[in-house]
Amino acid sequence: MDSLDYLLVLAGLLVLGLYHVWLIITVLRNPIRTVIGVNAHTRQQWVFSMMTDPLKNGVLIIQTLRNNIMASTLLATTEITLCSVIVVLVSSQSSSSSTVSLHLVYSDYTPSLTSIKYLCILLCFLVAFLCNVQSTRYYAHVSFLGTVPTWKNKPGYIEYVAATLNRGYYFWALGLRAFYLSIPLFLWIFGPIPMFVSCCVMSVVLYFLDTTSSFAQLIHTQLFREEEKTDNVEPIAQSLNNSDRENFFQLRDPLVTRSGWL
Repeated sequence: MDSLDYLLVLAGLLVLGLYHVWLIITVLRNPIRTVIGVNAHTRQQWVFSMMTDPLKNGVLIIQTLRNNIMASTLLATTEITLCSVIVVLVSSQSSSSSTVSLHLVYSDYTPSLTSIKYLCILLCFLVAFLCNVQSTRYYAHVSFLGTVPTWKNKPGYIEYVAATLNRGYYFWALGLRAFYLSIPLFLWIFGPIPMFVSCCVMSVVLYFLDTTSSFAQLIHTQLFREEEKTDNVEPIAQSLNNSDRENFFQLRDPLVTRSGWL
């Protein structure tokens, strides 16, 4: 029984770990293939469009961030409540309740291993709670940064606001992943077989949730190319406008230009 617990539990955690390593590498190398990368770029463009006129779009910025703060607060409240429930369950657990499930699945139900199971679930909820608290912190910070009118038409500052918003989303995503991890650990209470099966099923489900379709990849690729073209055209147009303005002043008053006043 001990070998079955160790073998299947480690195999299930290895499956989830390898999947998330692949996900991180894909996000860094090919972000368009993942929902995380596409959403990060979309939030960046949203910040640029909203901060073109912070006084006009300030209410919309605050309302959107308020919805994200409410989602993070809801998850944090749920997770800390589940932590309290687990602590109460462990403290009030009796020996009779631990022997009820002996005939359901093959597992080791020694008191030490049972305590380790509850401790792992508790740690998952605590990590998820802390991540959601950090997510709320970043969202609240962006609510101030996004409504500063003096940062209008300053790409460097706007990129900082977009990076702060994405940090808040990354913490929220980490908290959600920790919440997902608590499901296999909870099934570990009933034995290593349900835990291993849930890890495999969850990896497959997360793959379909984290990756984008070929049609979505094509659309976002075209959008990225159009944005790169507009970014390259804007400096050229600005330089042309400056040269036209200089030519206009020279044609309007050539004596002034010759004397060096302009």
